[in-house]
Amino acid sequence: MNLDYAENIIKAKIEQDIYEIAEKFFNSGYKLYLVGGIIRDNLLNIDISGKESDLATDATPEEIKRIFRKGVIPTGIKHGTVTLIYKDKNYEITTFRIEGKYSDGRRPDEVKYAKTIYEDLSRRDFTINALAFDLKSKKLIDNFNGLADLENKIIRTIGDPDKRFREDGLRLIRAIRFATTLGFTIEEKTFKSIVKNIDMIKSVSFERIRDEFVKILGAEKPSIGIELLRKTEILRLIIPELLLGFGVVQNKFHKYSIYYHNIYSCDYAPKDNLVVRLAALFHDIAKPHTKKIPEDRENDEATFYNHEVLGTILAKRILKRLKFSNEIIEKVLNLIRNHMFYYTEEWTDSAVRRFIRKVGLDNIEDIFKLREADRLASGIRSENSYHLELLKKHINKILEEENAFSIRDLKVNGYDVMEIKKIPPSPLVGKILNYLFEIVLNDPSKNERETLLKLIKEYKIQE
Repeated sequence: MNLDYAENIIKAKIEQDIYEIAEKFFNSGYKLYLVGGIIRDNLLNIDISGKESDLATDATPEEIKRIFRKGVIPTGIKHGTVTLIYKDKNYEITTFRIEGKYSDGRRPDEVKYAKTIYEDLSRRDFTINALAFDLKSKKLIDNFNGLADLENKIIRTIGDPDKRFREDGLRLIRAIRFATTLGFTIEEKTFKSIVKNIDMIKSVSFERIRDEFVKILGAEKPSIGIELLRKTEILRLIIPELLLGFGVVQNKFHKYSIYYHNIYSCDYAPKDNLVVRLAALFHDIAKPHTKKIPEDRENDEATFYNHEVLGTILAKRILKRLKFSNEIIEKVLNLIRNHMFYYTEEWTDSAVRRFIRKVGLDNIEDIFKLREADRLASGIRSENSYHLELLKKHINKILEEENAFSIRDLKVNGYDVMEIKKIPPSPLVGKILNYLFEIVLNDPSKNERETLLKLIKEYKIQE
């Protein structure tokens, strides 16, 4: 990529507010550069809306506070970083720095301020992230051939890859994340160093690993990144359960082994839906444990009974290890638990209502997306499913009738039960409400207040 051409792209995309901020630094005798991912993404024509601009300067945090007086927040003060709020937008500004020894493989033992942008850029991870734009001269600085690597779609560390990866073990996964999200190739020496230094992952918190893994899942094809994690053996350290399906043949309904079916299902799930992508990746995680070949049958007639039940246990273990929120975990487990449904035209309205109640009305759309991803990743099934379309129509019919799908939709509540039956708050109240709900599921017309009050009165409490 030509330097002049790259400079013109950056000039055209820099906001006027950044130049205004820069002018305040210049007037105070300091330098200011636009650095990092914003430059990379602009040159790759990637949408940067919503991303903070990173700036580097020779001014210290204390000096930045004197320049602006207000709007400067010490978000990373011990690393020389502050956040400037300027015209209701956030700008992360970091003082030039060089970093000392990394004893723990996560963070430097000490951070020292540097004098030049070159020193600051030399401490960064990959060449494509070490570009800087001088906001005064309006010149692009490329001391590590990042432009060439951008053009050739290569992920390469700055300097010795072993040193870079030993500084921060997360960089091993970051290399894979960038390769996956950008569609780049990891340079051979860098790749070999990842394999050599995979034990550095053990020094990285699972919260940081999760954040990079989520970004991999947000790529067009997460399977590319997951395969790189497997080939580097990082997957063995963070999600070994996935590897158990590698090479395990399924049956005549699947073209791919369990491992590839799972990662291809993740590809087919909507990229903007983390819950469905996680459910797709782990929906068949328990198949290696449940595979059975009936006597006198061939391998292509293997069964995997109750894999969805065991799958929720394994998936929960993985998601907790990766420190996902309880809300995400519960949603993912719900989809895995319920993905093995088979709709036929014999399903009654009552059966459909029970299905909606079991899955949860808010999860219906996601369970269909999971099933579609599951079907497409089989490698042998068509894009459209006749029976799924029938079920969607049946559900829509039920929804239009505005029937009850949870106890909250009943026209009575626990207070009504306690008042009529003269009982205190107790599990018995819930038992009676569930009894009423079962009746309404079978006959929605009974979801009338007077009818339900009468049923409460008639309910026989067992002595």
